[in-house]
Amino acid sequence: MHAWVNGRLLDDPHAPAITVSDHGMTVGDGVFEAVKVVDGQPFALTRHLRRLGRSAAGLGLPAFDPVDVHAGVGAVLAAEHLPLGRLRITYTGGVAPLGSGRGDSPPTLVVVADTLKPAPAATSVVTVPWPRNERGALAGLKTTSYAENVVALAYAAERGATEAVFANTAGHLCEGTGSNVFYVVDGELRTPTLAAGCLAGISRELLLEWYGARQVDEPVEVLAAAEEVFLVSTTRDVQAVTRCDDRELVGPGPVTRACQEVWAAREAADVDP
Repeated sequence: MHAWVNGRLLDDPHAPAITVSDHGMTVGDGVFEAVKVVDGQPFALTRHLRRLGRSAAGLGLPAFDPVDVHAGVGAVLAAEHLPLGRLRITYTGGVAPLGSGRGDSPPTLVVVADTLKPAPAATSVVTVPWPRNERGALAGLKTTSYAENVVALAYAAERGATEAVFANTAGHLCEGTGSNVFYVVDGELRTPTLAAGCLAGISRELLLEWYGARQVDEPVEVLAAAEEVFLVSTTRDVQAVTRCDDRELVGPGPVTRACQEVWAAREAADVDP
């Protein structure tokens, strides 16, 4: 692991580097991106930084300088060649009083690089009893306020799954804790619209461009009848779901396999699509 904080590559990435009064730590006032590293190069970095900017603006943080982010990315990737890795780019409100109100200190920018294990070809998911609020102030933003996801993922792990799936307050299928959900009904590939409150995932965006799917909002119970279900994310790529709650699925199915093949070919052809 290698870490860069506010312009400086740390000698020890595990040593203290952020003040205890940083607003990202005290109240989760921050945004982040997780970027896949392929053969030492960040994948789809331009799209990730574009979304980081949208999330920062949605949270009311000042705009960051992309030059600074690129400097951090370059520093951590130069420190160690990663055949397969992950970048974590975090941007917070900086030092502030111990409460919800922001201070007048500059923001904090952190870039961390670490190895990444390939995701299994298939996994299982569990729907959770807590809804995503598609009308909340943080809907669609990738913020560091992830405690809800921590609770949901623990719930799923207790039931032998690696991902938790949320409905929204309307009862429509929304998203996973760190993934977007695709499914097949009558041979048609579908995924929730962004109006459902799900994150505008970069992997979701790319798969829609490369393969296509109908964006539609349907009750979460649609997963109980879907012919195929799969997840997409930075760390999963296109990952088949072979168990959804108590239902076993045979997979990966033909649509899932086709998406996996398209993904592999397009990722290999362009590191920054």
